Amino acid sequence: MPPPTPPPTPPLRWPKIALVLVAIFVLACVLFMIKEVKRVRRIRKESTDLRTSALQTAPAPAVPAGKPPDLSWTNGMIWIPGGTFLMGSEDGQADEKPVHRVTLDGFWIEQYEVTNERFEQFIRATGYLTVAERKPDAKDFPGAPPGKLVPGSIVFTPPPGEVPLDDHFIWWKYVPGANWRHPEGPDSDIKGREKHPVVHVAWFDAMAYAKWAGKRLPTEAEWEYASRGGQEQQPYVWGAEQLPDGKWRANIWQGRFPNENALADGYRLTAPVGSYPSNGYGLYDMAGNVWEWCSDWYLPDYYERSPPRNPAGPDTSFDPNEPGVPKRVQRGGSFLCSDLYCKGYRPSARMKTSPDTGLSHSGFRCARSR
Repeated sequence: MPPPTPPPTPPLRWPKIALVLVAIFVLACVLFMIKEVKRVRRIRKESTDLRTSALQTAPAPAVPAGKPPDLSWTNGMIWIPGGTFLMGSEDGQADEKPVHRVTLDGFWIEQYEVTNERFEQFIRATGYLTVAERKPDAKDFPGAPPGKLVPGSIVFTPPPGEVPLDDHFIWWKYVPGANWRHPEGPDSDIKGREKHPVVHVAWFDAMAYAKWAGKRLPTEAEWEYASRGGQEQQPYVWGAEQLPDGKWRANIWQGRFPNENALADGYRLTAPVGSYPSNGYGLYDMAGNVWEWCSDWYLPDYYERSPPRNPAGPDTSFDPNEPGVPKRVQRGGSFLCSDLYCKGYRPSARMKTSPDTGLSHSGFRCARSR
């Protein structure tokens, strides 16, 4: 007799299951990318619209014959005469190169960084809520647990012991309840810090204040020109020496970063504005204390093709460290700048941050055209 025929082998199911899972994964990735592209486009559009409206100067009101014009808006501002300077540094980071000649028209810029006291006047007059005081939109954070979508900001929170300096996420922490009124978190306040620079302000917040005040944010070129105080290609806003007469001229970090601050400059966090000598133009805190927002988008290679007269920055943004996040320029360094880490308090040093992000060392000052 012939041997019995074996039963047919059932078809394997795992290839079909695997294909279904791959398809689901691909679809999820596509949906995530669509949401992320929409978020980036929204940020770019909102910040571009704000900057455009800020740069559009309203016609000056007619002044009756014999009556002097109202120049009260210049109170607390310094006139920077137009001129030509060398922007950038061949001794700095790659995005500070090449050194190139820039010519600017004259402009006004505030003598001090915007303080908590002045920012509170804006808040009381307008009822404005900063980005850090608003609940994050779930559409911008797909997949985030609803319980995590709470108002807050990013606070300098260094861990104990030695830490590697190649990962800045180690010393930053999102703290619910942190904002300009509560710089270190909900248990802190700004009592006694009325004259300190306001912090935890996003670029959008700074632009809103500037519009209310009838001013604007300085361009990156204006900021560097003003910070140099009339000096050409000096490494510091006060000149060639880091410690003239053995004294610190800025609120930065001394000691082992990020958890041992020797306080040689007198302050652990922010300092009252004007605590150190001014630069050659009479401007204070153009180095250290807090990073200051500029109006420009950030591109690391913008200097290679920026226009020679009144450059207003590129019309797009790219950060090779975070390719999908459009960023605006910040200048001046902060109380966290260390010679061991960033040296961001040099006049040519550039920083970049997403315009919807505030941190415990981010502030600003305003400018205005003639």
